[in-house]
Amino acid sequence: MLAALMAALTGCKEKPVDPEPMTELGVPQNVVLHSATETSLTFQWKAVEGAGFYVWKLTLDGNAVAQGTSGTRNVSIPDLRKGTTYFFSVCAGEGQRYSPWSEPIEARTEGTAPEPGSDRICVDAALVLELDAVPVLGAAGIIRIFTSGGTEADRIDLADMAMMKRRDDGFTVPAEQLTSDSKFHTFLDALPCDGNWRPVHCTPISVDGKSLIVRPHSGVLDFDTEYYVTVDAGVIEGHDGIGEGEWKFTTAGAPSDASSLRVAADGSGDFCTIQRAIDFAAKSGAVISIANGTYHELLYARDKTGLTLKGESREGVRISYPNNESYENGSGSHTSARPALGSKLGASGGRGVFLVENCDNLTLQDLTLENSFGELKGQAEAIYFNSGSNSHRLTVENCSLLSYQDTFLCKGVVWVHNSLIAGHCDFIWGYPKACLFEDCEIRSRDAGYIVQARVQSASDKGFVFLNCRLTAEDGVKDGSMYLARSSGQSECWDNVTYIGCTMAPVIAPVGWKASPAPNPSSPTAGSGWKEYGSVTSSGTDATSGRNAFGKVLTSAEAAPYSSRQAVLGW
Repeated sequence: MLAALMAALTGCKEKPVDPEPMTELGVPQNVVLHSATETSLTFQWKAVEGAGFYVWKLTLDGNAVAQGTSGTRNVSIPDLRKGTTYFFSVCAGEGQRYSPWSEPIEARTEGTAPEPGSDRICVDAALVLELDAVPVLGAAGIIRIFTSGGTEADRIDLADMAMMKRRDDGFTVPAEQLTSDSKFHTFLDALPCDGNWRPVHCTPISVDGKSLIVRPHSGVLDFDTEYYVTVDAGVIEGHDGIGEGEWKFTTAGAPSDASSLRVAADGSGDFCTIQRAIDFAAKSGAVISIANGTYHELLYARDKTGLTLKGESREGVRISYPNNESYENGSGSHTSARPALGSKLGASGGRGVFLVENCDNLTLQDLTLENSFGELKGQAEAIYFNSGSNSHRLTVENCSLLSYQDTFLCKGVVWVHNSLIAGHCDFIWGYPKACLFEDCEIRSRDAGYIVQARVQSASDKGFVFLNCRLTAEDGVKDGSMYLARSSGQSECWDNVTYIGCTMAPVIAPVGWKASPAPNPSSPTAGSGWKEYGSVTSSGTDATSGRNAFGKVLTSAEAAPYSSRQAVLGW
């Protein structure tokens, strides 16, 4: 089993037995390299009269690394190392007769070769152990990762699974809600960013077919370092374990430019995870490009300015993880030191997928962010943008933000453009100075309330929806969604405004939830619940049946809400 793992890591195959040459068949001529990529080489040659097939071999440093037969006069060889020089030979065959080998030709894959003697992987890559049968996890035993010098860098103790439960989708989540007093163990993690840590739950070990997937904890491995992995007997039922030196890997060096980084789940970028890229990124002006793929991770950003997370495509980049109030208490906070095993967490990392603290001018573009908790009951943010000063800026451009309850939570000054926000209960809420949704789809996934505003000043714009489409998923009952409901807190203002929005039949004709009463209960042009130019899906006026808790504005009163400059000042 271990031999199979090492073969997969190096791309090597067993050396073939050379066929005994028979001179009746001619040696293949005009053997040439037809094409090359970073991981493959394609060869072709002139057909040999009388040949029924061809035997070929590819060698590296005198050793065969791949071999096979071909019924045609060409072959493409995959799974090779990039930037590496190989030698290719071919002979003709018919029955038990073979020609001599052709003279070896030199061929090189594209790209830059890894350093001799190492197959380098991203510092945050998952580790894969290929087995002969589908592995069954035991209830005890430890997986350890050591530096080549024998220093333990990380561990996963299967005994800690007793404090978790496994969802049907394979993720492990806390059996009991995590609070700041919960004890840190190896099925929890702490996401680092600029000297602060967000305590979270994680899935450090999983099974995919016949593969055991090991995900080291965040930030524990160093760049350009050799490691080996040990696996206790009993971690996998019926498996004897892996000892020192049998399973080795080397991490790649650090990226040279912290202001321009690429994340790719397949290992072709600077990082495999978005979180490690966020932590590594420059404090100001960094752009993280994210290749298409699904990224199962929770995220944390703190003290960054001008950070951009840009996906390759909105549908192709999916950041998805299950989280919920029943898993982690509160909207989220951090600690100033990584918790030690067995010590108190010191903070709850919160129920959202992405926790953002003290970051100004953050941009999310061309991606999907999903809290995959997947149930109607329970607060489960996709993102919490927490601006302590209520002045930091967030831009969300061409994104999808998905959950059910409390999908989008924000403070600060926010522009959400050409994006989808989906949920069912207070799924847009928070404390912003001004948050503008422009040209967006606001999609109801069940009966409930779109907005709950807790605006801190009566004069602040709060939540504004400009030229948005209010839609519903199939099966959601007409009239079952309210434009807003109040928190009932007298110290907050329910400042919510809809301008020029198209509203599907899912929106209740009365518009606004009457109980508890909003603050102010009698809206004005500058404060409270209000709308202008709302129309039905067929283009008729949608405001005629509204209750008294909302105000229908005049065109002059709507002007301060009718452009990004007017609402946000930029």
